[in-house]
Amino acid sequence: MIRDYIQAAMRHAHYELIDQASDPYFGSIPECRGVIAIGRTLEECRENLEDALDSWLVVRLKLDLEIPEVDGIRLLEPEKASA
Repeated sequence: MIRDYIQAAMRHAHYELIDQASDPYFGSIPECRGVIAIGRTLEECRENLEDALDSWLVVRLKLDLEIPEVDGIRLLEPEKASA
């Protein structure tokens, strides 16, 4: 289920070129506030963004913070999933 969530969220990713010579690509996922990344290439930015999303999910699950629904996919907190 987490993999499905990541794939769905990545389909919502937004990329742009920024005025930064070393890492000109910037990516974000608007539905997942705070998930951002940069990269030297668009592909590197995409990979970094997916890593950022993965870490963001781990932290939110560990701290029992809300995770927004994306494309009808909703992740349950561990204690609620086993109930």
